[in-house]
Amino acid sequence: MEYRILGKTGLKISRMGFGGIPIQRIDAEGTKALMHKLLENGVNYIDTARGYTVSEEYLGIGLEGIREHFVLATKSMSRTAEAMAKDIDISLKNLRTDYIDLYQIHNAPPADVEKVCSPGGALEALTAAKKAGKIGHIGITAHSLETFRMALELPWVETIMFPYNIVEDQAKELIHACAEKNIGFIAMKPLAGGAIEDAVTALRYVCANPDVTVVIPGMADIAELNQNLAAVNDSSPLSVEEEAKMRAIRDALGTQFCRRCNYCQPCSAGISISSVFLFEGYLTRYGLADWARSRYATLTKKASDCIGCGACESRCPYHLPIRSMLKEAAEKFGPYRTGTGYGSLRLSGGDRPAPAAGRAGGGTAPAGGARAGRGVPPALGDPVRRAGAVCRPHRGGAYGAGGVLQSVPAGALSV
Repeated sequence: MEYRILGKTGLKISRMGFGGIPIQRIDAEGTKALMHKLLENGVNYIDTARGYTVSEEYLGIGLEGIREHFVLATKSMSRTAEAMAKDIDISLKNLRTDYIDLYQIHNAPPADVEKVCSPGGALEALTAAKKAGKIGHIGITAHSLETFRMALELPWVETIMFPYNIVEDQAKELIHACAEKNIGFIAMKPLAGGAIEDAVTALRYVCANPDVTVVIPGMADIAELNQNLAAVNDSSPLSVEEEAKMRAIRDALGTQFCRRCNYCQPCSAGISISSVFLFEGYLTRYGLADWARSRYATLTKKASDCIGCGACESRCPYHLPIRSMLKEAAEKFGPYRTGTGYGSLRLSGGDRPAPAAGRAGGGTAPAGGARAGRGVPPALGDPVRRAGAVCRPHRGGAYGAGGVLQSVPAGALSV
């Protein structure tokens, strides 16, 4: 494993870190197994967030006895000093530690950056926590190029996290500026929120950029970890074939696609927006039409139920035309007919999502966007009851014999 210095922090970290979003979809014991496997393979950087439901708590359990071997990073959406101070203490409790290496302002649009820096803003609490020894360093995460530019000029910013992948390279010059200013750059969404099927090619692309300090793919099992390790540990130059794959991915995805960050939620009409677009991707890009239609049919509210209020678009950090995208998805799936489902695939009672025990909602929305209630489709990692068995979806497949998910694109759980 290659190691880098995380900018001004001086922290020595592995080139690949662990993205903590998928932790929500496994359990504490599974998290512990992953943490020990990370340690065995030299991965020492862990990213999580207050908004990732149980992620901090499960990581706290998983890191017991081995915490000192890891650089631990988390983040909060709080913008005021009072709220941030509370979140820092909650993070410390959840993570079962007395010290967090890196604490970040989470997904701050430009207006929020100004609020954070103003009197009574979150920066006051972060600075106080740093002085008290509760946290070591301060960073910021963003989806906005304007925020990225602002962050580069803020003296307190030690790290910047921003999406960077094959189809989202608009920040390449700013990433280079990070290197010039000795600001650690953390590449999130290396698989574009799961939209990129080929995890190996995706990670190889990100790591080919020397200005990237660390890439943080999400992973929910040992198989995903091993796949990601193989990609990141391959330091050979990109081949002609790999570059051709990357061009094909760009051509297929373009820029107008859902990254499943779930900031658009909750939908006024109750639509699971990211699920609609996820299943649409399976329908149109991955050759999984029957599987996509069967999953889409489990949605209580379909794309056609959009009321056109536009609330989702005002919250989308990528400024996607969600209303028109939902209309297009509705047209592609067509009308649902009870008893026959969509297209040629019939649904049976044995193909329904099983409730995820011990979790309220789930999902990855930072606020208000958790899945809840009956009829919501299983997210990747939710137990699914099929033919009397319970299986857990993982990267690599549609449902096959025995209820094993065999055709979900690799990296679908990645950050």
